[in-house]
Amino acid sequence: MKTRMFIALSAILSSTFLYAIPAAQAFSPKFPLSTSGNKIVDSSGAQVILQGVNWYGMENEPGTVIGLNARDYKLMLKQIKQTGFNVIRIPFSMQTLTKGKEVSSVADYIGSNRELKDKSPIEVLDALILEANVQGLMIILDNHSQADQGYRNDLWYGQAGYTEDDWVEMWKSLAIRYKDSPNVVGFDLKNEPHGKATWGDGSATDFRRAAERAGTAIQEVNPNPLIIVEGIENQVAGGQKLSGHWWGGNLEGVRNNPVRLPVANKVVYSPHEYGPEVSPQPWLISKNLEKNLLDRWSKGFGYIHDQKIAPILIGEFGAKDFSTKTISGRWMKAFTDYLGKKGMSWTYWAWNPGSADTGGLLTPDLVTLEKKKMPTILNLIKVQKKLVAQR
Repeated sequence: MKTRMFIALSAILSSTFLYAIPAAQAFSPKFPLSTSGNKIVDSSGAQVILQGVNWYGMENEPGTVIGLNARDYKLMLKQIKQTGFNVIRIPFSMQTLTKGKEVSSVADYIGSNRELKDKSPIEVLDALILEANVQGLMIILDNHSQADQGYRNDLWYGQAGYTEDDWVEMWKSLAIRYKDSPNVVGFDLKNEPHGKATWGDGSATDFRRAAERAGTAIQEVNPNPLIIVEGIENQVAGGQKLSGHWWGGNLEGVRNNPVRLPVANKVVYSPHEYGPEVSPQPWLISKNLEKNLLDRWSKGFGYIHDQKIAPILIGEFGAKDFSTKTISGRWMKAFTDYLGKKGMSWTYWAWNPGSADTGGLLTPDLVTLEKKKMPTILNLIKVQKKLVAQR
């Protein structure tokens, strides 16, 4: 099984019948991106705050981002850009990458979607990346799972027959495939390690070790992308200050065991942060909610930013209820205020509707923006742009 999976991924992602996407006209910022202390910077040294959305679907059936059954993909990308975002995080499963023609649920009779007719999932992704570059949007690829609809798997291997070797080879193949796609700025190695995942103990379940292995393999063939590393859920080697974390949210291990790669200034740490609509965590039940949240964020991941160890990218955050009369809304306001003040990068979950926990920034018609959510998100973009301009 190991050999068969390894060969299949390598063949699909790297063989000559699949092309490397040609570079489109460059746009600001100047690529590639790197890190400088707690900032992401472009090749000229200018600070870049990633402000974006998750556009999910490629990690499940039908094998591509949701919404192409109803809208022209170029118009969807145009709306994302015009709304004010500069990056899209695209979750995918390893199974999706190996699917042949054709992807389901693409209305290939609508406008530019005719270009996607008979394409496989990864070929549709190619088209999305190329058009995103034309429109001035950056892309982060997020390995959400090994199997379709497999996000609950705690490790980066062990699901649907995939091994760690398969996972590393997959990332290496994607690094080759998108080497000439400058707007593919980051690889989020594994979504939300949790459960059995450890940090810093050197074992087979040590995500720090695995991140260094995958990151090194990527950099051997493509030194350009940011290597985005999430945390774990449970205790880290060397101890920690907080007793509980979200899946992938425990980055306290970075204090004593940071990720180190051959190409310096490429590691970005990426926790996920949610309110009570995802799970009524004990730290969300407090008379001094805002104060306690600030303390948690500082101890859990904010110290990485504050001590200028590396930049932080909040890979996911979101909610349905933005009313400041509720715990959810108070959490959202406190968190967006925190991101604005710190200048941390972020990708909101999610652009498309359908998430049971958070909904989306689009309403179910896949065109209209959620009027109760957008003022908060647009204000965050505005505050952070002002912050960069003042530096």
